Amino acid sequence: MPPPIPVQQMPLARDNPPADSPSALSEWYAQVRGRSLALCAPLAPEDTVVQSMPDASPTKWHLAHTTWFFERFVLGRGGEAAAPLHPEWHFLFNSYYQSAGPMHLRTARGLLSRPTLEQIRQYRAQIDEAVLAQLGTRLDEQLAAVLTLGLHHEQQHQELMLTDIKHLFSCNPLQPAYVLPPQRRTATARPLRFLPGRTGIVATGFEGAGFAYDNELPRHSELLHPHAIADRPVSNAEYAEFIRDGGYREPLLWMAEGWATLEREGWSRPLYWAEDLAHAFTLGGPRSLDPHAPVCHVSFFEADAFARWAGARLPLEAEWETLAAPLDPARGHFADDGVFDPLAEEEASGAGARQMFGDVWEWTASPYVGYPGFKPLPGALGEYNGKFMCGQWVLRGGSCATPRGHVRASYRNFFYPRDRWQFSGIRLARDLP
Repeated sequence: MPPPIPVQQMPLARDNPPADSPSALSEWYAQVRGRSLALCAPLAPEDTVVQSMPDASPTKWHLAHTTWFFERFVLGRGGEAAAPLHPEWHFLFNSYYQSAGPMHLRTARGLLSRPTLEQIRQYRAQIDEAVLAQLGTRLDEQLAAVLTLGLHHEQQHQELMLTDIKHLFSCNPLQPAYVLPPQRRTATARPLRFLPGRTGIVATGFEGAGFAYDNELPRHSELLHPHAIADRPVSNAEYAEFIRDGGYREPLLWMAEGWATLEREGWSRPLYWAEDLAHAFTLGGPRSLDPHAPVCHVSFFEADAFARWAGARLPLEAEWETLAAPLDPARGHFADDGVFDPLAEEEASGAGARQMFGDVWEWTASPYVGYPGFKPLPGALGEYNGKFMCGQWVLRGGSCATPRGHVRASYRNFFYPRDRWQFSGIRLARDLP
């Protein structure tokens, strides 16, 4: 394996430019596609093949699948469809688009030693050349829309690459580092305060110009009752106190399914935490826990149990969104900063909400369902979000593994309540009289 590289040497992504011209879209396309390859720079070819658990995918598969997306939905659309470079690869790298054809078993992606990493790199280069050539000749509204969706899709996979690499390396007894982390900044989490939220009828969901996923639409009305939301995420120190107070031994704090999962999986602390509650595995290898940084790698069940223990609850997604809407989503701590670990807030001045974007995805108390009047995209792309609206819960805000410029206040992430390998954390809420 190549030695870890300092994060300062990793190329950074830029904010997503408006896709209103072939040149702007071509530049953004090259930047996003290049960023995926840059994330692979610290890896050996062997690292890119292994699948550490059914929910994760090998890095090599991520590189190929995102390329398949552009070949299938950009180059392969309509009567202008180009012949696929490797027809047999469509089966290997289709993820869940049933209407696009059959697919290889998800849990067996780690068995795909062929095609090789180098062949997949060549595949990416060939598809990129063809896509950029198409952009150089024309740009209609449909092409721009599908290409923009594909680039946001690739940014999602860039985050998944980091979360999956972290899980993979954590399974290795050598505890390797993916990158050399920078010196940790020193900061102290201020005492947690609750901010009154808006009440009454509020409008939520995406509005304005620019890109949004179909699950952020349509904009609609919600009724919010009196409530307050914490001004910052829950810290490692606060979560450690929950553990020391017996939080993982008290069934009254847990939902039935959560308690059953805890007993079956043997949970006693967040994923990657050491038994001493003072160290954790990171993408920079084992490190001491910063007590003031946001806790992460907790499931919905753990977040909900902590909230009960704290005499609070998790916020509804409409409560979270109305608090976050006036804030600049690009000002948080994201993957572009190259740390890949939540950080304590550097500045504790001001009276508003803090760290709502970046650092950790924040679990909400809202199930992932369609908004009133929701309509998925037409055709195969309608499988992107809508068919997963069953049994999952919404997270908001992005994380330290999310590309800057990818999220917004209306952005809805979703995972199953047992999932912990994502950079997921906690923000508390409570009812007011």
